[in-house]
Amino acid sequence: MSFQRLVQAAFAALAIAASAPASAQQVVKVGSTPTGIPFTFLDTKTNSIQGIMVDLITEIGKDAGFTVQIEPMQFSALVPSLTSNKIDVISAAMFATAARKEVIDFSDAVYTYGEGLVVPKADSKNYASQEDLKGETVGAQVGTAFVDALKKTGLFSEVKVYDTIPDILRDVNAGRLKAGFADYPILAYNLKQGNFAEVRLVDSYKPVTVGTVAIGVRKSDGALLAKINTSLAKLKKDGTIGKILEKWGQKADAS
Repeated sequence: MSFQRLVQAAFAALAIAASAPASAQQVVKVGSTPTGIPFTFLDTKTNSIQGIMVDLITEIGKDAGFTVQIEPMQFSALVPSLTSNKIDVISAAMFATAARKEVIDFSDAVYTYGEGLVVPKADSKNYASQEDLKGETVGAQVGTAFVDALKKTGLFSEVKVYDTIPDILRDVNAGRLKAGFADYPILAYNLKQGNFAEVRLVDSYKPVTVGTVAIGVRKSDGALLAKINTSLAKLKKDGTIGKILEKWGQKADAS
């Protein structure tokens, strides 16, 4: 082969190599939790994380042109994993709080709700506010907005911090904990499954810490955030998000 043909072949190979990444979809690592049903949870049948926020980020990926790779982890590890580049996106039952916004950026709103209150079924009192539990020991999940909010009230003798919401439910179910506070939709879904027969979700309770669930990204990933928001708006408008919420027993007009 002549020198000219060798050069042409080399340039052709470079051109092919340069075009390959453009045609291959970007893989986005998404942090989700195994214990936030119906938002995210471990499906033991498939050994994979499923739920509202998994369905949502998967649909966003399809629309925005990236492939989703779900990375299971505990809730408290989500933000540190994002900021240390172990994951690229957080898609879980995470409120876009002011404190978190100082560390990471969030997409537009996905879903809005407040904390729910659970007590032992034998406790029939119609609790309306946190003041009704003054002096008691209560529980909340580590890393959530509810922990600090409960502690700041100064109402409780102790705010016990639990790794997961099912851990809270188990202690309430066994009578070891007076009351537990956690994401209302997650509590409602867990109790609907009948796994905690001695626990009651207090209908009369009015939430204090109402927040908006959104998708989290690093502050340096503005382009990715823009893609997510564009797809999110499109999926809201065409009814895809409403269908996902309804699939998991949530009201489509809640956000």
